[in-house]
Amino acid sequence: MTGPQREAERLHTSVLVTPTRERRRLRKQRRMAAAELVAEQHRTQRAEAREKAAAERAERKATKYLPSAGEPGPASLRTPGRFRVPRHQDTSAVLAGAYPFLAEGGLGSQGVFVGQDLYSGGSFVYDPWVLYAQGQITAPNLVLAGIVGSGKSALAKSLYTRSLAFGRRVYVPGDPKGEHTPVAEAVGGRAIKLGHGLSTRLNPLDEGYRPASMDDEQWAATVASRRRDLVGALTETVLERPMSPLEHTAIDTALAQTVRENSVPTLPMVVHHLLAPSNDPDGQLAEDGRMVGHALRRLVGGDLAGLFDGPSTEKFDPTLPMISLDLSRVTENSTLISVLMTCSSAWMESALLDPQGGQRWCIYDEAWRLMQHPALLKRMDAHWRLARAYGIANMLIFHRIADLENVGDAGSAMRSLANSLLANAETRIVYRQSSDQLALTGASLGLSGTERKLLTGLGVGQGLWKIKSRSFVIQHQLHPDELALFDTSSRAAART
Repeated sequence: MTGPQREAERLHTSVLVTPTRERRRLRKQRRMAAAELVAEQHRTQRAEAREKAAAERAERKATKYLPSAGEPGPASLRTPGRFRVPRHQDTSAVLAGAYPFLAEGGLGSQGVFVGQDLYSGGSFVYDPWVLYAQGQITAPNLVLAGIVGSGKSALAKSLYTRSLAFGRRVYVPGDPKGEHTPVAEAVGGRAIKLGHGLSTRLNPLDEGYRPASMDDEQWAATVASRRRDLVGALTETVLERPMSPLEHTAIDTALAQTVRENSVPTLPMVVHHLLAPSNDPDGQLAEDGRMVGHALRRLVGGDLAGLFDGPSTEKFDPTLPMISLDLSRVTENSTLISVLMTCSSAWMESALLDPQGGQRWCIYDEAWRLMQHPALLKRMDAHWRLARAYGIANMLIFHRIADLENVGDAGSAMRSLANSLLANAETRIVYRQSSDQLALTGASLGLSGTERKLLTGLGVGQGLWKIKSRSFVIQHQLHPDELALFDTSSRAAART
């Protein structure tokens, strides 16, 4: 091969090889640059880690810790030192009584202060609306039972009066002994006294307080239904039997005629239209309503005359912190008390069942009187079932759980309604009970043997609180001013 040929061959080869080598060189440079970036990141991270570790070491060195055994001298046992005890093994039956940290933790700090937990020594706070909001109970109703002199009345009064500071209000639809009257007056509320010889009149057929959420049509239907139910309940209470369909028709006709003719209907007007219907050509309507007419006449011309037989002289003010209807001036007659309670609760009902009325206590004292009458028992049961919807916490007060077993016959509708009041109250407070009531009380409330034994030895103001599945033994505590206002036993002793 000649010289020129070799030179041509060399140039041709270099043209083919040079681009390939250049690409390899560029790839190598890129890899080296990438490796340098990664190395730089690692160096930066290691430097930051060293700085952080150095700062933490400096902080630890600057922090002063207590000695492992706690501070010496006067501060001993006041600092979180180590508590070391020798290990011990035993049965759960023995340790349950020996181990010191088994007391119930309580219901929290939100609500009304009641007193002291006798097992834990801590303060006990209770509020049915708070517990319902937290999901600890599903119904805000409360049942309170205790023999005379055990302190249950003082507990009830302190619960609802202390709730006033939280914006709650109190309704007492019937106070047979007048115990709540001084409380209502002391808290700036109103006690309306009913009885013979007084000028006070309540017209149970008043329209009453109208909730702002109701339009004209809804309000008219509500008032008509409430009036019809009230007259029917009063009639059944006085007759001591259910009404027949013909008697229901007679009442509906008389009530409708009364409302058409009068802007303010009253019970005497209804009685007049029952005994002398204005449109009764064959006299059948008068015959159908004769018995109920004479039964209701007792309310306007008999032993209840002067209480509910005219326009109201009192106006229900739902903005007051407490309203109580004092029935202590009425003769001691259970039927009479039931009629009064039915009328007075109907008078309050329009405000009580206002969904925008806020959270309210509704107190049923001396409940054993009320549960003897089916009409009033049905009314109470309806209020208890609607408690959550209307923001009401009903409190039922009586002497013994056995009082529920005295309502109606075994298996009767009345007995079922009475038991449903207990079932719809997940807070049960039991004060001292006599020994012969332990079996029935324990069976009704599902008490353990230990809880049953406690009931006979409880002191004044001490009670067993059953809140759903939890149990507490609480000592109720009163301020001296509360004691003077609430304690009925001290007032009785002062009179003797």
